Amino acid sequence: MSRIVAPIAILSALAEEQSGLLQHMQGARDVVLAGRTVWGGGLWGQPVVLALSRIGKVAAATTATALIAHLGVSRVIFTGVAGGVGDGVQVGDVVVGTSYVQHDMDASPLFPRYEIPLYDQALFAGDAGLCGALQMASNAALARIRHQGRAPVVHHGLIASGDRFVSGAAEVAGLVGQLRAAGYTPLAVEMEGAAVAQVCADYGVPFAAVRTISDRADDAAHQDFRTFVQEVASVYALGIVENFLKSLSK
Repeated sequence: MSRIVAPIAILSALAEEQSGLLQHMQGARDVVLAGRTVWGGGLWGQPVVLALSRIGKVAAATTATALIAHLGVSRVIFTGVAGGVGDGVQVGDVVVGTSYVQHDMDASPLFPRYEIPLYDQALFAGDAGLCGALQMASNAALARIRHQGRAPVVHHGLIASGDRFVSGAAEVAGLVGQLRAAGYTPLAVEMEGAAVAQVCADYGVPFAAVRTISDRADDAAHQDFRTFVQEVASVYALGIVENFLKSLSK
């Protein structure tokens, strides 16, 4: 494990989301950590590690913990896809998470719904500096891209995470309605971000995530999902991460 030293960790849930990044990595070398293959090397002038978080909150938390505790990473970035649930958030857009909530956390009546027990909070904030850099990198990467005849929009705001693939219009309406009633207005839903945000908060490590919207989390959410990840989201991730890492050298 001591062979890999890199201050920046880039996580994704699926291999397709990182394939382009791994192909561009210089001096790539790997190590197995917590049963996961972690790749270390250089990307656009920055030492980084690439790792697959796997899918779901527990798997993502395990990955983040291992990278921080064993490799000493000092910043964590998450790239991947999500379902759009916010007003005006469309397929092909990007959401930079400025805060994260677990939409399936409910320890009531002992604690308010969505609040993490013994933390006195439901939201975990993304690092302001990383969020700003990711937003600028996203704008630069998508400046010349059009998806289904429109220019992608880069949004920023709340991302909700939970251990289920949200894929029904009625389910979305209920989930978003309950969150809004509690004062939370999510732009996207996925399955890892809030867990990684909590781990990073525990360790005092800056965290931010950028998600490409693959669907509207409705009844058609599962259709052509893999194709979208391979042909759209992976391209977005490559461009965004390239611009982000290059900005760190300026």
